[in-house]
Amino acid sequence: CVSGTIAAVVGGAVGAVALAPVALGAVGFTSAGIAAGSYAASMMSAAAVANGGGVAAGSAVAVLQSAGAAGLSGAATAAVGGVGAAAGAGLKWLGGLIFKDKEDDEDDEDKNK
Repeated sequence: CVSGTIAAVVGGAVGAVALAPVALGAVGFTSAGIAAGSYAASMMSAAAVANGGGVAAGSAVAVLQSAGAAGLSGAATAAVGGVGAAAGAGLKWLGGLIFKDKEDDEDDEDKNK
């Protein structure tokens, strides 16, 4: 069903964009900085050790902290939305394989007559 696929794609895109800031905050990338004792703090510590005491500009930790502090940029929002849309479409396709409708079976039988 095309409308179901469209709904899955749109829902995935909107959901991913809406939940990205929540996910960042949950792991410790907050608007006030990296939360002490969080997963983000562990990432920052590992990155600092690997880079001789500082976190490299443009590294994953730096980009995630920027997004946690200031929100997603337009390009990041588009990227997250695209990933969410692809995930929504993939889940719709997978659901179609697992939960095949009786109507689909009946349509197949009609075609075989």
